[in-house]
Amino acid sequence: MRRPSATFLLQVVSFVPSLSAASITPDVLSLINPLIGTTNGGNVFAGATLPYGLAKAVADVDGQNTGGFGMDGSNVTGFSSIHDSGTGGNPSLGNFPLFPQVCPDDDLNNCMFRIGDRKTHYKMDSVFAEPGQFGIQLQSGIQANMTVSKHAALYKFKFPDSKGNHPLILLDLTDLWQSRQNASVIVDEKSGRMVGNGTFLPSFGAGSYQLHFCVDFFGADVHDTGVWVNNRAGTEPKHIYVTRGFNLFYLESGGFVRFKPGSDNTVTARVGLSFKNYEQACRNAEKEIPDPLKNFDSLVNAARKAWQDKLGPISVKPGGADKDLLVSFWSGAYRNMISPQNYTGENPHWDTGFPYFDSFYCIWDSFRAQHPLLTILDPEAQTQMVQSLLDMYKHEGWLPDCHMSMCQGWTQGGSNADVVLADAYVKNLSSTIDWELALEAITTDAEKEPLEWSHHGRGGLQSWRKYNYIPYLDYDPLGFGTNSRSVSRTLEYAYDDFCLATLAGGLGKNGVQKKYMRRSMNWQNLWKKDQTSIIKGKDTGFQGFFQPKYMNGTWGFQDPIACSPLTSFCSLTGNPSETFEASIWQYLL
Repeated sequence: MRRPSATFLLQVVSFVPSLSAASITPDVLSLINPLIGTTNGGNVFAGATLPYGLAKAVADVDGQNTGGFGMDGSNVTGFSSIHDSGTGGNPSLGNFPLFPQVCPDDDLNNCMFRIGDRKTHYKMDSVFAEPGQFGIQLQSGIQANMTVSKHAALYKFKFPDSKGNHPLILLDLTDLWQSRQNASVIVDEKSGRMVGNGTFLPSFGAGSYQLHFCVDFFGADVHDTGVWVNNRAGTEPKHIYVTRGFNLFYLESGGFVRFKPGSDNTVTARVGLSFKNYEQACRNAEKEIPDPLKNFDSLVNAARKAWQDKLGPISVKPGGADKDLLVSFWSGAYRNMISPQNYTGENPHWDTGFPYFDSFYCIWDSFRAQHPLLTILDPEAQTQMVQSLLDMYKHEGWLPDCHMSMCQGWTQGGSNADVVLADAYVKNLSSTIDWELALEAITTDAEKEPLEWSHHGRGGLQSWRKYNYIPYLDYDPLGFGTNSRSVSRTLEYAYDDFCLATLAGGLGKNGVQKKYMRRSMNWQNLWKKDQTSIIKGKDTGFQGFFQPKYMNGTWGFQDPIACSPLTSFCSLTGNPSETFEASIWQYLL
């Protein structure tokens, strides 16, 4: 009896365009729940942000904190103003967190400075999140509310009745991952302004980046200022420079300001950020939030308007969907416009005069659904993202597969920016994009193997051209990366070559189109038509699966169900396999 073959599944989702934001249901923002995905490994950013905004303010926790905050009942360790969303791996960004407290007996030596000492539970029923603002109350009784502009965050910390004590707000020269290599802070004695910078590592990439800050306080007079190191602080000096620490000992340090008790026990903090210098961080904050004591509500309203405008192309015909489904739908649409992030004017490496986007984290994930969706919903932003990818190629020599914090991220499979460019071309995204440059960039991925293909380009190209697949246990003396994922890389390289052929054909380069269209069929060389799949001792009845193949043409073996929720997760660094983060079953879809 002939076995059924595994088939490909195509899901088509359609959107009904509307003419303007006015056609959105008036309370559509109330159907967005930013807290969806803050538990069980969702790793989403739940705080205040503008669409694609640099500033992203939220409470950071010591539990599920890849996106800063997790609704997991863990401890709040600080409030920081820049984050990524939906990423895996190490926690990303979360630089220079603030932390408010009232020190016992009003004694500076009784204050809690280190993360492990100061961490405080939050009240679960106090968490408030909607587009443009976030609020939470700590078990200490301190209420924190926050909102953002493009490059700055605004916090309102309301302390319980201090009974004559002097509330303290510290700044920590750290990030969520504790990747700091060095950092510094200067505290102004009279105003309490804190400026400084730090050098950090990207959470899923190579190199390092510098970030600069500028913090001002309003609504209360300054009592005293200073710096702290580990669990002690002093009012002299007013500046400090720290390195990483010694061996496994991570040095904790920063600045602090104590305030005289005010009439309403509220201190407002404005945090400006810049990847260039602290002067620009101050300018960003002063320009975008000129009157911090009066601007909170207007910033929230501006954020709501920005989100309404961005979601304007989507409308939902009433009837047939309950509220839970609508909340899931609108929250997903909202989530698609949090990252990548618009860092225009903040790139310290080059300025082409075009908008600049970063936090492509990672294109291996986003090319499948997010970027094609944005091509329809927000073609202006997607055009700017495509231009940013081409700018990266011009200045770094390669299209990225992942890029965050101004750094090149790790390559997970193919050179998937190729797909983003080709998708934009076939959808006639914009006449302003240099498609000849795009073809050059994709061809570079297809033909030139970098020394370190772990963070750009493709590896194993010598074998790709010789054998027409990526072999299992490939011999590749030309470049270096994790020698794994031979099945998924073969499938992705084939698709990347199909995209190259498509773009070349559209540009009238017929010879190039034919060459890469032939190479796009290389996926067939890993198709083992008689391969079966047994799950939990039972033959599934399906026949025909991809399998790894050695350089000599003989077959290797990977259980088709391996790397699935039914077995164990396969990661790039922990237990690499011949498919990346999914089973062979899933790679059929």
